[in-house]
Amino acid sequence: MRLIDALSLSTRMFRTRPMRTLLTILGVGVGIGTVLFLVSLGYGLQNAILNRITTADSLLALDVNPGTSDLIKLDNESLQKIAQIEHVEEVSPVITASAQISSNDLTGDGIMYAVNPSFFRLSGIETIHGDFFVNEKDLIISTAAAQLLNLEIETSIGKEIKVTFFIPSLNEEGVEEIEIFEDIEPYKIVGVVQNDTESLVYIPTVNVSGVGIDSYLETKVKISDSLYMDDVRNSIIEMGFFVSALRDTIDQVKKIFKTIQIVLGLFGMVALTVSAIGMFNTMTVMLLERTNEIGIMRSIGVSKRDIKKLFLFESMLMGFLGGVGGVILGYLGGEIANFVMNILAKNFGGQALDLFERPLWFLALILIMSTVIGFLTGVFPARRAAGLNPLDALKYK
Repeated sequence: MRLIDALSLSTRMFRTRPMRTLLTILGVGVGIGTVLFLVSLGYGLQNAILNRITTADSLLALDVNPGTSDLIKLDNESLQKIAQIEHVEEVSPVITASAQISSNDLTGDGIMYAVNPSFFRLSGIETIHGDFFVNEKDLIISTAAAQLLNLEIETSIGKEIKVTFFIPSLNEEGVEEIEIFEDIEPYKIVGVVQNDTESLVYIPTVNVSGVGIDSYLETKVKISDSLYMDDVRNSIIEMGFFVSALRDTIDQVKKIFKTIQIVLGLFGMVALTVSAIGMFNTMTVMLLERTNEIGIMRSIGVSKRDIKKLFLFESMLMGFLGGVGGVILGYLGGEIANFVMNILAKNFGGQALDLFERPLWFLALILIMSTVIGFLTGVFPARRAAGLNPLDALKYK
């Protein structure tokens, strides 16, 4: 029997038993769609979280700080040594101090960070409204600071804020004193970052260059390539500093989400297993219905191999079509769920997100998997059909 003839005969099920065939394909589609829906939700949640905490440069950055030891200081000399390490491209130090922020008649306590514009890029921090530094008197605030000063996030851009910060220092007698520095000229808000727990203000480093600060809280160190990350990290550790990397956190997050995706996929596989059982039942019923037909075909010379081929082609075709239907159902289900969730998020003051991510390789894998499942469910009925005695098959009622 020619391949084209076998394929043509395999499509007879759509003409002879259209309703049963479509319901079987739908059952497989529901199982495949469930797997796609759950796994794509796992990928979507992972990407939504990672995209909020990472940028391309932040994955190449190290966080360097002196730790709790009073003997190790992160000062200008240390920054120069770090900058001279091979494969270090950029160093972005951070100065911090307690601060008092004022807007109109409201005043509150906060934390001031004096940073270079590169700090945000290397930290993976993105503004939810506005932009980053452009001028010397630009300022970026956190959402908590905006709430503290009773400022609406959407209308806070361009508002003026006065910042007073307090720098601890030791006098000649070794007693700690607090020096107060107040900028007469107010800062202008140019951006807002998401942080609902701490009242933070970010100002350009140039504004604190003359206040006598000789040490830094931490510094961001950008590496030229991820291949040299461990070498540079070890070199900085040998200098006595503590070193961490956002990349380490990302790797841990990916491992956690990998487990979540596997668990979600297993839940989907339960539905797919039920669908496969239904498909196996359909193929078994088709075998019983075609017993006489198999006897006629065998008596006119059709080989056992061709009989097997007919049944396997039918089961694989149903499996493949079920996979296509599952991809469509999973995609539509994801889009509907995403639409509903975004409406709820906006109503509760949140942000719209794309909660579903569907890698092309996973879609291809699903189609292959559904076809393989169709093949496996057709193996037993195909072998039974090929093993029927032609005379017994002709006499079967």
